[in-house]
Amino acid sequence: MTRFAFLDLPRPHAIAHRGGAAEAEENSLAAFEHAAALGYRYLETDIQASADDVPVVIHDAQLERTTDAAGPVSARTWAELQAVRTRGGQRLLRLEELFEALPEMRIALELKSPAAAGPTVEAIRRCGALERVSVGSFDQRATDRARRLLGPGLCWSPGRWGVLRTWLRGFGLPLPLPGGGLLQVPPYRGRLPLVTPRFLRAARRGGLSVQVWTVNEEAEMIRLLDLGVDGLMTDRPSLLKALLQARGLW
Repeated sequence: MTRFAFLDLPRPHAIAHRGGAAEAEENSLAAFEHAAALGYRYLETDIQASADDVPVVIHDAQLERTTDAAGPVSARTWAELQAVRTRGGQRLLRLEELFEALPEMRIALELKSPAAAGPTVEAIRRCGALERVSVGSFDQRATDRARRLLGPGLCWSPGRWGVLRTWLRGFGLPLPLPGGGLLQVPPYRGRLPLVTPRFLRAARRGGLSVQVWTVNEEAEMIRLLDLGVDGLMTDRPSLLKALLQARGLW
């Protein structure tokens, strides 16, 4: 089985989702620095592509919810996006800037579209960041493109079909498992529990680390940690840190 440097820190991995969106403005440098100041070694963030193929750290395809501008991120060049400010008055970040600002941080990258894959790959290459990142997407085409460009050293999480194959493998079906070292999943799919002891056993037998998103309630954090998940993504990094400290796991 391939060993990925992205996963080699002690587990469970505490991951600040969008930098810790309940404690600082999501996907902002302030949020990422807040998580780093707490002692986090893992972040999760989102990448959209600008009109001129710059990888931009922002969740939504549209600018309205989180910034003072409107319209698609993909319709503006990076020069135009530099004039945009978040609701809290911060500027948008290029992925390279995030790599450079926090050079020791490991970052789970969610590619929001296939168009974001190429620019993200180029940023990873320019910054020598392959061992510091994982890649995933709801659109498997984006992940597949990043895999083709970056090769077998990339740690990646599959889309829903890879997750489904792992879940069914837990019931004894001889289905092939994904080979990216990682499954980033929600605890439930609708009302169906997804992260179960059976699912975790199947993932472990396939050499897959299971990171669960987005977990913001203490009781759910405790339940999942007791199950033995490998990592939790949360918008409340201070809460997760305090819980892990109390368990001697920080």
